[in-house]
Amino acid sequence: MAGETSIVVVGNLVDEVDLRFTAQGAAVAKFRVASTPRTFNKTTSAWEDGESLFLSCSVWRQAAENCAETLAKGMRVIVQGRLKQRSYEDREGVKRTVFELEVDEIGPSLKMATAKVTKTGGRQGQQGQAAGRGQQGGGDPWATSAPAGSGGGGWGGSAAPDEPPF
Repeated sequence: MAGETSIVVVGNLVDEVDLRFTAQGAAVAKFRVASTPRTFNKTTSAWEDGESLFLSCSVWRQAAENCAETLAKGMRVIVQGRLKQRSYEDREGVKRTVFELEVDEIGPSLKMATAKVTKTGGRQGQQGQAAGRGQQGGGDPWATSAPAGSGGGGWGGSAAPDEPPF
């Protein structure tokens, strides 16, 4: 949206993902990410950590449930979202301001780890509607079978055993 501050943060999860549900049944997950800059000090020939940024994050709906199932404390993640500022008055009457990240996209960092991605059925209704209009698979690259007439290769298709799926 116009005027919002969109940022990307790479860091480690400080807490376990806290999944809750609103009274209307919408899932919301909250967690904190710590991002610490590292610089090389030429004088000492050593890497040094800078001051850590701790950022509270929230993610909604199916993505919230996916985060709770997938992510764990200590994991390195890449988070993209909209930075929000919120001001309030604490119990002692002191005005406080906090920054929070409303997450749009999140995933594990593959710099020093591997991950197996499994698509959830979160968009099943849209795929079903596309199939009902005569479209095979709705153009979904995660489909479990190749669209008709595609020659069997491609995403999720049955490519020759010695061919990569891309």
